[in-house]
Amino acid sequence: MQKEIQIKTGSSYLSEKQQNLIFACLFFLIIIFFLLDVFLGSVSIKATEVIKAIFTNTDSSFATIVLKFRLPKAITALIVGIALSLSGLQMQTIFRNPMAGPDVLGISSGASLGVAFVILGFSANISLAGISGIGNWILAAASWTGAGAVMILIMFISSRVKDIMTILILGIMLSSGISAIVTIMQYFSNETMLKAYVIWTMGSLGNLTTSQLNVLLISVSVGLLLSFISSKMLNALLMGENYAASIGLNVKFSRFVIFACTSILTGSVTAFCGPIGFIGIAVPHIVRILFKTSDHKILIPGTILTGGVVMLASDLISQLPGSENVLPVNSVTSLIGIPVVIWVILRNRKYSGLF
Repeated sequence: MQKEIQIKTGSSYLSEKQQNLIFACLFFLIIIFFLLDVFLGSVSIKATEVIKAIFTNTDSSFATIVLKFRLPKAITALIVGIALSLSGLQMQTIFRNPMAGPDVLGISSGASLGVAFVILGFSANISLAGISGIGNWILAAASWTGAGAVMILIMFISSRVKDIMTILILGIMLSSGISAIVTIMQYFSNETMLKAYVIWTMGSLGNLTTSQLNVLLISVSVGLLLSFISSKMLNALLMGENYAASIGLNVKFSRFVIFACTSILTGSVTAFCGPIGFIGIAVPHIVRILFKTSDHKILIPGTILTGGVVMLASDLISQLPGSENVLPVNSVTSLIGIPVVIWVILRNRKYSGLF
């Protein structure tokens, strides 16, 4: 019995030395991709010029590109990868559903609805460019509220419907319903705000102002803290709520912490970068394959590093270095995430040890 519980709670099949080696490789890849994201882009800039722009006070056009666009965009990509990957990991655990993710179950759609209420619902009084200071926090709070509301609704449904595919279908239907509401709001909004909202829906890492990046950084930092706090809760919930309650876990409080964490992480990214798909659902599976464990004390830091690597790589690819064209980052994340999702479905592996 003790051995069975140890396996289900996520005992690692890798030695500590092997785990540390993987962590070191992921950390090294983050540094490499971060530097490449800063040094490479649609505009060709010599490495010496990039270094000069970062470490010296210069007013050249190269410095403007590096400091005002590339560096903030690389930081944003790192933050977004971490936030979406962690939210996907937590959702897959709490819903006990290997296909759960912010975009699949409609959490991102709920966050988008909150943003739509701010951008489109009050378009007569505010403009997108005019959102700054406290306005950024209002935008983020609206996104958190929308994401949290959908999470609670999905959790209510999943407590009564145990079939995974049924829950996924209901999540897709919920996303469609939310999209219909947003479409109606778009119909009644003015042309300027409609264009701004449509551009926002494409997803972007390079349009954040300094104040928006600060809000995103603070919000995701809070989500990170809650994620580490919830690692023991998530391990207990792997065995089911009845088991978690039997070992003394306050299930309602744990669910509240995890819901709040996921809503903050997903909502913050969606508010400022738009809906970005497939990172949240794909990265946790990659991490489980790498570390061969379901222990969240290992999965959480592994997901942080892997999410950062995947998102930085996606942003780097979307820039098409050496070309004047730039791809939507959503297209790249989809091309990376969809094969992982298909592989998970076709492999038809047993999730009893992971979920």
